[in-house]
Amino acid sequence: MTEKDVLLTSEGLAKLENELDDLKSVMRKEVAERIKQALAFGDISENSEYDQAKNEQAKVEERIIKLENILRNAKLIDEDDITTDSVSVGSKVVVLDIEFDEKMEYTIVGSAEADPYNGKISNESPVGRALIGGKSGDVVDVQVPDGIIKYEILNIAR
Repeated sequence: MTEKDVLLTSEGLAKLENELDDLKSVMRKEVAERIKQALAFGDISENSEYDQAKNEQAKVEERIIKLENILRNAKLIDEDDITTDSVSVGSKVVVLDIEFDEKMEYTIVGSAEADPYNGKISNESPVGRALIGGKSGDVVDVQVPDGIIKYEILNIAR
């Protein structure tokens, strides 16, 4: 099975590398210490501290594997390739929600870096897909569960 490329900005790559480093160098040791302390309580069959620590250890290891996989397949978005002519991954886009007359700013990023609460939307999301390739002044239709939202692209920046 071939894995697909994971698009990342340099900021997103650094954030994931820092998280992986923290998980490996800090969290693993903290969880191992909690397991050691819980084992000191004796019988592990009814030891909730031990069970909780083992569950946390599994979550940490799962996240490490996921991050290593993302970083192994990472494709860095070259900021020099980002144009202001049309929307692409890495673009900062100001759009106008035509129905509500509301301006919003989004940065189009790869799915591993998406953070909608901070204005970073995936190129694979409905809004991201609709905006990709659009130019300033274009009106795009975004299919959402409630119907169609119309956005006018007001500005494209790096």
